Amino acid sequence: MFSSNKIILEAKNISKYFGTITALENVNLSVREGECLGVVGDNGAGKSTLMKVLSGLYKPSRGELFFNGNKEVLDSPRDSQNLGLEMVYQDLALAGNLPIGENIFLGREPTKNLGFLKILDYKKIKEMSEAHLDKLKIHVKSADQKVEELSGGQRQAIAIARATAFNSKLVIMDEPTAALAIKEVGKVLDLINGLKKIGVSVIIISHRMDDIFAVCDRVTALFQGTNFAEAELSKTSRDEVIGWIMGKK
Repeated sequence: MFSSNKIILEAKNISKYFGTITALENVNLSVREGECLGVVGDNGAGKSTLMKVLSGLYKPSRGELFFNGNKEVLDSPRDSQNLGLEMVYQDLALAGNLPIGENIFLGREPTKNLGFLKILDYKKIKEMSEAHLDKLKIHVKSADQKVEELSGGQRQAIAIARATAFNSKLVIMDEPTAALAIKEVGKVLDLINGLKKIGVSVIIISHRMDDIFAVCDRVTALFQGTNFAEAELSKTSRDEVIGWIMGKK
């Protein structure tokens, strides 16, 4: 198993205000290389707002972000992607009418020259996609298969494959198993464990304690926009974490 004490991402004293509403107040969070961090909290606890700050969608009202030890100011999700931080949203944002390979490289497709024109290199897209899927042990008929033909678990796997196709160092996943059948949940959790083994860090937002305790190394709880509690998974229990979500210590 890949393990490292190197901190890949650190958020210090992050606050986010929307007018008179405080969504986050002095929140701290850190993730080590190859670690899976579970982030839990009730609706309105600030989980999604924090992830949007980490991924460059929101600018914090106060606080600092450090990536690989360097202070970073993220003006857009493209800035976070350039650092190697990707977000997989709950709706996956896949194009069902396009093949798997084109979804993985959507917006970042390899091209080739045809005279003065640059055109998509479909052969390279297929080859690179299949090599990447093989590396992640994601099994599909072909990279040419359309996404709309896939099961929910396969679609989630393709969204994760897309997020890790460009040398990603950290992937944030929002409720990655929420809409999946039990058999498919296991495959997605195996994929997350596979990412950890190759040194990719993962943050999971989830209400499912089974998921948290299956793949996470550490869990942190937010309550009403602030840090509430945090522990290594080996030093806590489901009941204790459920209590944190409800604001009980």
